[in-house]
Amino acid sequence: MPFDFQPLAIPGLVLVRPRVFADARGSFMESWRRDEFERAGIRADFVQDNVAVSTRRGVLRGLHFQREPHAQAKLVRCVSGRIYDVAVDLRAGSATRGKHVAVELAAESPALLFVPRGFAHGYVTLTDDAVVEYKVDGAYVPEAEGGLAWDDPVLGIGWPVKDPILSGRDRAWPRFEA
Repeated sequence: MPFDFQPLAIPGLVLVRPRVFADARGSFMESWRRDEFERAGIRADFVQDNVAVSTRRGVLRGLHFQREPHAQAKLVRCVSGRIYDVAVDLRAGSATRGKHVAVELAAESPALLFVPRGFAHGYVTLTDDAVVEYKVDGAYVPEAEGGLAWDDPVLGIGWPVKDPILSGRDRAWPRFEA
């Protein structure tokens, strides 16, 4: 099997570890294979790939989401450097609404985080020159964009960076409302 699928503490979030084939030339791995993901219960019709490059440690991007009917599922991986990746459950009626899961993703130990629709997502870079790639199952719609304050005490995210580098937009997101 080319992937190990590890369900996380919040239903729907899955850490995916691909099998890496390495030899003297380097390595090879599959990062997405529809049949294997569907066999594991992950169904997403990805329509857009995104790449974010951060040149400094401590860059925080998030917490972002797209409002219905434009919500997006994401498959996130760090292809260079390391990140602390966070997903917050925003699903109405969910027993874990307002809870989050955080994982470290790193290029040197490839893993991917599947974030289903209905979650806010963000990450902070733990190294200089971090590159994050992610697939989404819906195109970005500016009018549907939303976000949450990265430092909201109600969310209680233990970010590993004290004074992150933020965009003005990310600095201005509102707090979570239960």
